[in-house]
Amino acid sequence: MPLPKVPQRLPDVISVLQAEELVTQPFAEGPAGLRDRAILEVLYGCGVRVSELTGADTGDVDLKEGFWRVSGKGGKEREVPIGGMAAQALEEYLISGRPFLRPKGTTGRPFSDALFLNVRGGRLSRQAVFRMVRAYGGRVGLKMHPHTLRHSYATHMLEGGADLRVLQDLLGHADIATTQVYTHVDRRHIREEYLSTHPRARLRVTGV
Repeated sequence: MPLPKVPQRLPDVISVLQAEELVTQPFAEGPAGLRDRAILEVLYGCGVRVSELTGADTGDVDLKEGFWRVSGKGGKEREVPIGGMAAQALEEYLISGRPFLRPKGTTGRPFSDALFLNVRGGRLSRQAVFRMVRAYGGRVGLKMHPHTLRHSYATHMLEGGADLRVLQDLLGHADIATTQVYTHVDRRHIREEYLSTHPRARLRVTGV
């Protein structure tokens, strides 16, 4: 039985160290800074699409249980684990950031149920997230977009030993062939590691 075709174009990914530099850089004090840090941590820590992030409501996340109910393409729902630094950053935003994102001069709760809000208390747009990720990436010398973090999440999961079928579910891919592109990225990473670390990997005998 022939293997399913895999897309030829390999996704852009950043290294684990670059991801660390991205999410640990200084953020502005205040609600917007807490929001931005939470967004970067969640994009890398959960591998969600931008549309899934901006479409999420506060009731979709259960930090106590450690899961996020994500509404994906075609309205298909899946549960994505959220823990570690992503959960911590999101909790800090929900407690000390989100309640204060509302129009200036107003009091009370923001008028939107959206998980991530703009400074006027409304749902954050996809365009705003794209601009934000590009800006924070530029600060640490990275040219990137939100999907770079999704690609990096998947690649680093595979490098850590994640099962391909589990990763398919986490990413919300209908076809495993879409997920298999990350195995090619992982193989490229393995080869680069081999060539850069083995003392005889780059040696060639000429004239044989």
